[in-house]
Amino acid sequence: MFTLPLSFVFVILVGVSLFFFYFSKKSIVQKSAQIGQRSKTLSTYYGQNAFLWSFIPSCLILILISLAGPNYVDQIFFARVQELNPKFNDSFISLILSKVINVANGKIGTDDQKILTLANEYKIATEKLYFYRGLVVILCASMLGLLVSYLQKPKTNARDKVETFIINLFFISAVIAILTTASIILSLLFEALKFFNLYNFFEFLFGLHWAPNVAIRTDQVASDGSFGMIPVLAGTLLVSFIAMCVAIPVGLYSAIYLAEFAAPKIRDYIKPTLEILAGIPTVVYGYFAALTAAPFFRDVGGSIGLSVSSESALAAGAVMGIMIIPFISSLSDDVIRAVPQSLRDGSMGLGATKAETIYRVILPAALPGLVGAVLLAVSRAIGETMIVVMAAGLSAKLTANPLDSVTTVTVQIVSLLTGDTEFDDIKTLSAFGLGLALFFFTLILNVIALTVSRRLSERYE
Repeated sequence: MFTLPLSFVFVILVGVSLFFFYFSKKSIVQKSAQIGQRSKTLSTYYGQNAFLWSFIPSCLILILISLAGPNYVDQIFFARVQELNPKFNDSFISLILSKVINVANGKIGTDDQKILTLANEYKIATEKLYFYRGLVVILCASMLGLLVSYLQKPKTNARDKVETFIINLFFISAVIAILTTASIILSLLFEALKFFNLYNFFEFLFGLHWAPNVAIRTDQVASDGSFGMIPVLAGTLLVSFIAMCVAIPVGLYSAIYLAEFAAPKIRDYIKPTLEILAGIPTVVYGYFAALTAAPFFRDVGGSIGLSVSSESALAAGAVMGIMIIPFISSLSDDVIRAVPQSLRDGSMGLGATKAETIYRVILPAALPGLVGAVLLAVSRAIGETMIVVMAAGLSAKLTANPLDSVTTVTVQIVSLLTGDTEFDDIKTLSAFGLGLALFFFTLILNVIALTVSRRLSERYE
């Protein structure tokens, strides 16, 4: 029995669905000619209806079998391994099963005859799964496409059916997005509640000392408040504030220039060049911050008698601001250009200069959108990780000095969840507490942005 790879099955599925698209178009034309009656809608809609019913359900079956099938096979062979010795615990059985899978895939070899037998059986079972997966999907697409093509009549309003199908598909997609978001929040909340069962919520929220490597014991130094998030939150706010001090003026003024002053040819060159910054990976910014920006600020500070840390909030925030400039610039440019031209013409007609028109008319009209752009940029800065890891360090200090090393919430989450971790350990669970706090913090920012935008919004006819 030969296997049917996923890509091959998908290509066949698309081919079958396209066949029924053209078949249904031709079939409805023939039916209309036989009864001497024009079809209620264009023949293309009948083809689209057959295509959708052939492709979408079969594609969902393909996804379901591809996701659930291997797990089903693993469960079967988990029980087979357990039959070798009922005294095996679940961890040891999982280890043997992993070895069986690796042998079946040819990644490792073994001399154990029992493992070899199970590996061969596993390989055969997997091949059967992939074969029957392809067979079921192709038959399903063929049967549904044939059934829909046969049942469609010229008097049927295929356009309404296609539009209803697509609307329902969009609705299901929206529901899936909502459920996915809710599941992410709930999973974060449940793990955070485990942490708060082990550690006091108010000590976490208002504690002034963050040292996750310190065990929580009464006989240990610095055992109290070792998971206080205030230093981590302060570092996040400090780096984000520095980034905004760099990004907002440069981004906003570049947007004003591009929208109001730049000639079309100059704009065509400057805007893509500016937005190239948005396509650079953040790790590259991290290298730039660690190898160029941090030594630069340290040398400049040393030349004027200031002590600048090798990993400073200033270096991380400045480079992060450079990274966010195209984000603010692009959004602000779109908002400014959306202001009606009639407002500009009216202001200029009353004798206002170009600068007065911008600061007294255009910017107030665009202010709700500009506030939204800035708040989105702040959220982007708060969620940044790589630049802070490479340029600001990992030490949690409660300081407002931009020349000192700090850390952020996202950096601590990464450091706590990397390496060998145990998810019932308070150190690991503290990352979920930080994640929940960061979620509510950004949620508050978004609510503030929405409130400010609504209060500042004005309607211009």
